[in-house]
Amino acid sequence: MRRGGSAALLVACAAGGLLSALLLAATPFAIAQTVTGTTGTTTAPPPPPPTTTLPPTTTAPPPPPPRPTTIPAGVTIGRQVFVGGLSPAQATELVRAFFARPLTIRAGRSMLRVTPRELGAAAYVGDAVKAARVSPPGRNVPLKVKVNQRAVDRYLAKLSQRFDRAAVDSQLLLRNSKPFVTKDVRGRRVQTRLLSKAIVLELKTHVRDPVQARFETVAPNVTRSSLGDVIVIRRGTNKLDLYDGMKLQRTFGVATGTSQYPTPLGRFHIVVKWRNPWWYPPASDWAKDAKPIPPGPGNPLGTRWMGLSAPLVGIHGTPDAASIGYSASHGCIRMLIPEVEWLFEEVGIGTPVFVVR
Repeated sequence: MRRGGSAALLVACAAGGLLSALLLAATPFAIAQTVTGTTGTTTAPPPPPPTTTLPPTTTAPPPPPPRPTTIPAGVTIGRQVFVGGLSPAQATELVRAFFARPLTIRAGRSMLRVTPRELGAAAYVGDAVKAARVSPPGRNVPLKVKVNQRAVDRYLAKLSQRFDRAAVDSQLLLRNSKPFVTKDVRGRRVQTRLLSKAIVLELKTHVRDPVQARFETVAPNVTRSSLGDVIVIRRGTNKLDLYDGMKLQRTFGVATGTSQYPTPLGRFHIVVKWRNPWWYPPASDWAKDAKPIPPGPGNPLGTRWMGLSAPLVGIHGTPDAASIGYSASHGCIRMLIPEVEWLFEEVGIGTPVFVVR
């Protein structure tokens, strides 16, 4: 009986080992271990599953708050345009119309209107509206302006051409063989520098008050009071009248040219003054054999010479006092030596001289 029991036990063990091998082959990821004892068979728990490393998770930033569709309440642009509660498009249209208001310029009795565009000015409306959209309620957003100074200068140049007035000088005329001086007229000129500053200031500060164009006075170069001495030589009566403007100062007897060599008629002026002059024979038939004469008692020019703009004609002294009052010269105007010396000191180069009949 013991031999038979041992054989049966061996057969049973062999059968159990075969069953375990079959189970291991059928489930490769599970390991079954059978323990045989006197009381029965137990199975060990499976091993834990393999672990895998996952990448760390990142948290996305929260999305920005949506931009407001209207401008916050109480916001102004340029301190004068209320844009609170408006859409950007509405605010843009309103600010553009605000800046486009024309300026008014007073020039004398005239009122001129000129737009910022004509003055080369532009406002940064888009930037101001963008800033207003994100501005706190009740704030003011500045409206920046760019001004083209050259365009302003061109406009003021045209304005000056219209309103400037040139000064009118007094004119010396002869009426009834006497001097007549026309009235001088003061001119005016626009003070463009001051006007330019006022225009630019209004454009940049968005003010549209009337701008006053101011004028400066332009004085004439020649006035009645500044004209001075005038000489009128009356060929028919052989007289020389000295005027201060239109006022007669003194009359002198003179000798004028003969009928063969008459003193020329017309308007001239003194071009040269010589003391104790030399006499040089002119290029004329009557003096072709004459020699130059130095200063002295025998000099036909006396002691003073005042040459006129008429060729070879002048006012001078003469040692031949008996010729005064007659037409006795070769075209010049002779005077007594003391009188010509007085006149020489009284008048200057440029003094007008009229020779009349």
